[in-house]
Amino acid sequence: MSSPHVLESKLLKQLPWLTHGFGTRQTRDWPGNYTHLKQVHGDNIVLADGAWGSIGEGDALISAHPGTLVGVRTADCVPVLLADTDLRAVAAVHAGWRGTVAEIVRKTVERMTAEFGSRPTSLLAAIGPSIGRCCFEVGPEVAKQFGVEGRTHIDLVASNFRLLTAAGVPAAQIEVADLCTVCDPLRFHSFRRDKEQSGRMVSAIGIVR
Repeated sequence: MSSPHVLESKLLKQLPWLTHGFGTRQTRDWPGNYTHLKQVHGDNIVLADGAWGSIGEGDALISAHPGTLVGVRTADCVPVLLADTDLRAVAAVHAGWRGTVAEIVRKTVERMTAEFGSRPTSLLAAIGPSIGRCCFEVGPEVAKQFGVEGRTHIDLVASNFRLLTAAGVPAAQIEVADLCTVCDPLRFHSFRRDKEQSGRMVSAIGIVR
C-alpha cells in the first residue's frame, strides 16, 4: 500500500497478486474507490462482481474479480481479510460481537468454498486491529451469547480465530495484529472510547489486475 499509515499483514504481503491493508486514523485518501456494504452487524455475505461503491447490506464481501477492492469499516469491531492462495479469491469481513456470535467469518469461508471452490487449507487470514479483551467488558446479556454468565470481558479476536480454525483454516495461516483500538487513541478510532465522535477505519483487500 502507498500510505505509510496503512498496516499490512506479513502473511498476505507474500502474495504478489494481492493488494490489502488495515487503515488507521492517520490514513488519508485510502483505499480510494472500493466496494463496500451498509453494515448491519449480521451474517449476510455479498458477492462483489466488479461494481464500485455500496452494493447492498451485509457484513462480508467476497470477490474473485481482478481490480475489485472489497472493504469493511470498523471502529472496534474485528476486521478479517482472507485470501485464497490457489484460486486468487478474497474476502473482507466485519465481525462485531453480533457477527461473531452469528459466526460470520466461518460462514464466509464456507461461502468462498461454495462460490469459488476454495479449500480452507489454501486460505490465509489476517485479523486486524480491534477492541481487545482488556477493554471489551460486557454485561450478562451479551456474555450469555458467548456461553458465559455474569459481567465479564470477551475476547472477540480469539473467538474469530477459533471460528477460522473450526472452518478448516490452519492456525499457522492466521495472523493476528494483536492491537487494541481502545488502548491506542493515537493510531485507532474507537467507538467504545469516543462514542459518537469516533471515526471509522477501512480494511480492504483485492486482486491486482
